[in-house]
Order: sequence, then structure tokens, then C-alpha cells
Amino acid sequence: MSGGTGSVPLIQVEDLQYTYHAGTPQAVTAVDGVTLSIARGEYLALIGANGSGKSTLAKCLNALLQPGAGRVLVDGLDTREREAVWAVRQRVGMVFQNPDNQLVATVVEEDVAFGPENLGLPSAEIRRRVEEALRTVEMWEYRSHAPHLLSGGQKQRVAIAGMLAMRSACLILDEATAMLDPQGRSEVLGVIERLNRDEGVTILHITHAMEEAALAPRVVAMAAGRVALDGAAAEVFEQTETLHGLRLEVPPIAALAQSLRAGGAPVRGRPLRPAELVEALALPARST
Repeated sequence: MSGGTGSVPLIQVEDLQYTYHAGTPQAVTAVDGVTLSIARGEYLALIGANGSGKSTLAKCLNALLQPGAGRVLVDGLDTREREAVWAVRQRVGMVFQNPDNQLVATVVEEDVAFGPENLGLPSAEIRRRVEEALRTVEMWEYRSHAPHLLSGGQKQRVAIAGMLAMRSACLILDEATAMLDPQGRSEVLGVIERLNRDEGVTILHITHAMEEAALAPRVVAMAAGRVALDGAAAEVFEQTETLHGLRLEVPPIAALAQSLRAGGAPVRGRPLRPAELVEALALPARST
């Protein structure tokens, strides 16, 4: 399945395979024949149990890893071609689990400027991009702060700003909320939803938190290096038995809606968020 506008996909994965320690007795195939299309402006959640191949797939999408077989095209660029790697990494930025491992400078605005400086951009353009990116993630007022004094959620927002300053068309968040407290998690989720909705940034969110995955219109579930499920979030999370077989849970609101429906409650549709469940349970007003 591919969502979005129906134009040429931003990312096209064709029969991708990646094996760690290939050709040795320790060989482990982490991605095994994945074909996947991601449209421009799409918001996609990637889920799967530990060892399912999610992070390896993500690293193949921005050329941190090269395909062992098959290919990955990013905006028409083949990640196997050495001369395309830098351009691919400009288009696809990654935000990882530990925010402290991603910040390289001692001042927030200098950290966000690091990528554009490596592009050799003029100083005025760098300053413009840094301000625009920090304002987008609502961190401009912290531009002169030391990153180590920020909260976890704020650090992740600075990391996202660094990707935006590079003009990344796609953001991959690899368990980027896993180490955050509820407030930090809410901050980061709010930013990525807004970036997708208002800026048209393509989002690939890798997460073990099903309530986070439910925020994405499309969900892809992986198992043993392959795509096991791919579809609209409401459709994927209706497949309770299949998900449990993949060692995955159903989002809390979806599970509650299913329990209510099984108990005879008139639950309309397939709600995934609290507000959707309230609406799904709302009864028409009685006429008097």
C-alpha cells in the first residue's frame, strides 16, 4: 500500500534484503525481501517485535546501510550509488532513541547549524534556516541554551530542528520517544504531527508504543524481516489475533472499543483515539 498524493513515491523499496555478517557462520538476515512504497507527505508508523527488522530497514532508507540485494530509491536516487549517499541523507533525516547521542555542539543554535554548515551554505542562509527550524519546533527561545540543560523532549525537538535545517523531506524517528517522560513524549509527538500536517514532511515513526502508532494514518507491521501487515491504522489494529501472533498489542482505545462492542455497546466505526471513542459512543439526542 502507498498513501499520500498518488504521485511518484518519495521512497521506493524493492525486494530489499540486508544480512549482518554476510558470508560468515554468524550471518543474520534482518531484512528479507521487503517491498514498500512511501508517498511524499505520508505519515507512517512502523511496528514490530524486537528483532523484526524495523531499525535495519530504517537505516537502509537513508543509506546508513547498503542493500545486500534489491534496492532503495529516495527521490529517484539509488542508495547503492556512492555519489548519491550524501544527497539521500539530506532528504532522509533520522532521530534516534537517546537524544544525548545526537547533539554535537554546546549551544542549541550551533547544533542546529551543524548540518547546513557542512553543506557549505552562506552564513545568512544558515542563520535563516536555524531560526526557521527552531521556531518550527518551538525552541527558538532556547537558542542560546546549552543542550545538556534541556529536558529529554526539548533535546529531541532540537535534534528534529537539525534535520529540518538540512531541508529533510522525510523524518525517520527510531524509537525517538522511548526514553522520554510523558511530557517530553507529548512534545515530540505534537511536533511531528504538526510537521506532517502543516509542512508536508514525510514521517516514518518506528515505535513499540501502540498508542503512538495509532496516531499515524498508515501502519506497517514487520516480523522476521518481512512486512506482515500494511494498511490504514484502523484496519491493521482490527486484526487482533494476527497482531498477538506477531507479539504486538492493540492500542488501548482500540482494545477498549472492541471490548465495549463485544459487551453489546453501540460503538460506531473503529476509534483509535480518546476523542474518537467518545464520538463513537455518543448517542443521538432524543427528540421531545
